[in-house]
Amino acid sequence: MDRPLDLDLVEAFVHVAELASFTRAAELDGTTQSAVSLKMRKLEARLGRILLERSPRLVRLTLDGERFLPLARDLLAAERRARLWEAAEPVRLRLGISDQVVGDRLAALVGRIGAAAPAVRLEVRAGFSRALLDAYDAGDLDAVLVRREGDRRDGEKLRVDGYGWFASPSLRLAAGEPVPLALLAVPCGVRAQALKALAAGGLGWREAFVGGSVAAVAAAVSAGLAVAPLALRLAPAGSREVGRDFDLPGLPEATVMLHARASEPGQKRALAALAAHARGVGEARATA
Repeated sequence: MDRPLDLDLVEAFVHVAELASFTRAAELDGTTQSAVSLKMRKLEARLGRILLERSPRLVRLTLDGERFLPLARDLLAAERRARLWEAAEPVRLRLGISDQVVGDRLAALVGRIGAAAPAVRLEVRAGFSRALLDAYDAGDLDAVLVRREGDRRDGEKLRVDGYGWFASPSLRLAAGEPVPLALLAVPCGVRAQALKALAAGGLGWREAFVGGSVAAVAAAVSAGLAVAPLALRLAPAGSREVGRDFDLPGLPEATVMLHARASEPGQKRALAALAAHARGVGEARATA
């Protein structure tokens, strides 16, 4: 009789496939890149098929890998259903996420968390970093993914985001014309830094658009209505960085932080998936 597949190997494959990186998968599994590579070789030997194409800068599924991935996900889901069929009330994770950190990539982030910890009931609140940190400090949230605020130094550093001024290629400014801006409402930290930089440079501006989300601000940029200060990784497709063209001041970088208090294994798995994905968001190519 054929031996059953080792679910630990199958889970490692799913993580590598979804994150397109041995490094990110190792981080998510709490192990090393070499250990994940060994698991993949064992799984491929067990199946008698090559599942992954490896290069120094890229991990990609083979045709057999693409065919095996949905089967692997089904296998893991069935195992979880069997293991948790009489489970108690699901563990809850109350998560706050800054819109300036994820923009329109929230769905992908939530999907990664759900895949890593399907038994955890996820409650997500979007908002400004300062408000989310206040809610976290008050005990209303279990974890927050935010921009670093002020001199605060607690939490886990995930990445550093560069910022720029973005506009549609169709937008033109006449000499001396106030810069039309698309901004989030007060108390957005990016808004405050952008206006401070403009004031320091003595540049005139007008508020052309106020959005309730980064996606809304990006839409105003794409429509050619205004210039917006945005993280480089969140700039809408087709827009261009116009800081030099419009003589706009440079904008400071922002450190993305994870503040969390988690004791349940499910919560820890969910947060590990969040951290792994947030570190890699926007990377054009993943490192094996």
